[in-house]
Amino acid sequence: MYFQVTEIEFDFTTDDGEYELQPSKQEQIIDEVLDTDWYAVDEDDLVEEITCATGWCIKSIDYRHVLK
Repeated sequence: MYFQVTEIEFDFTTDDGEYELQPSKQEQIIDEVLDTDWYAVDEDDLVEEITCATGWCIKSIDYRHVLK
């Protein structure tokens, strides 16, 4: 099924708590996720797909199902 992410928050920090990306790059990643219709089996798979695509862990996510 397809999902459209409406809001997302990533953990852009390293293990020592330091930010690794500039805020402009963080915004770019978030915008790309929001502009994409994601295909996933279920909600857990959606989180895994986005994490794998971006390389960052997700703190929170809101989404809706997209009918195609």
